[in-house]
Amino acid sequence: MKNALITGSGGLIGSEAVRFYIDKGFNVYGIDNNMRSYFFGDKSSVDWNIEKLKNTYPNYFHHNIDIRNKDNINKLFNEINFDLIIHAAAQPSHDWAANEPHTDFSINTEGTLNLLEAFRLWNSEAVFIFLSTNKVYGDSPNKLPLVENENRYEIRKENKFYQGIDESMSIDQSKHSLFGCSKLAADIFVQEYGRYFNLKTCVFRGGCLTGPAHSSAKLHGFLSYLAKCVYSGTKYTILGYKGKQVRDNIHSFDLITAIDSVFKNPKLGEVYNIGGSRHSNISILEAISKFEQIFEKKANFEFSKQNRSGDHIWYISDISKFRYDYPEWKYEYTLDKLLLDIANELIKNESSN
Repeated sequence: MKNALITGSGGLIGSEAVRFYIDKGFNVYGIDNNMRSYFFGDKSSVDWNIEKLKNTYPNYFHHNIDIRNKDNINKLFNEINFDLIIHAAAQPSHDWAANEPHTDFSINTEGTLNLLEAFRLWNSEAVFIFLSTNKVYGDSPNKLPLVENENRYEIRKENKFYQGIDESMSIDQSKHSLFGCSKLAADIFVQEYGRYFNLKTCVFRGGCLTGPAHSSAKLHGFLSYLAKCVYSGTKYTILGYKGKQVRDNIHSFDLITAIDSVFKNPKLGEVYNIGGSRHSNISILEAISKFEQIFEKKANFEFSKQNRSGDHIWYISDISKFRYDYPEWKYEYTLDKLLLDIANELIKNESSN
């Protein structure tokens, strides 16, 4: 049997990957010490998801390890021969990082380096896939000539970035947020381990990653948190840009199938933008309207003129490079199907409670 290691296994992407590779017949080893509850509070704990995975899958082996602990990481890599490593663990919040920059950096950058070095020393034949972020581009996308429409900002069809932001977008002379900086440093380390040491590494620079297993919070998990607010009547505060800021959204399952495509045919130190692209994107105002229709409830929301520092006004991923290299991959989730999946899981969970 093949062995997969998944960091952040209790989170949205990690747990999706656990289920996917268990179904493929792998032994799956998960690393997650529930730092998410430290970042965002007990309501965002992933312990429920970890326990669900442990109780459901005999071939899931959980390790309560902090990726900053180099000795424990090396011990695990020395004991088990991994075929695939998916590194999804992170401090994920643009805003939270400014409160504890050292914590953010130690998790996102130093933790990634610990995993890379253990991978190089003990499991160099494996495939290492890192979940980066579109925040590595900073606020450069905000310099695009955007047009303000009734419910969203948009870019003119004749613009070279109309299909989305591709990997040619500059990472320089822009405001990244400290989270963006720590993820960019890790991003480059993953590329370099591929190119310098000739290892099979891949970076996915994600847009908004979403799905029903998100332990969302005010500071992270836009669509899932918005759905909770509309369903429960909790007031949602729109930060800046009149609620017309646009994000592309990719379902966690579609991201994992993209990862699996790379696993089957890996390259050395490759980088791909990944997200909903033109296939699946939405503004906050449009998302509120969609959830109001789904839940048959009026949303309770307010506007703040102050946007998050360095936040994107419009971001849609151009995934052309990935599709060129992996033409067999396709989306399974449309935007409407994705929204319904989040909503139905929320209703089911609320009903069971």
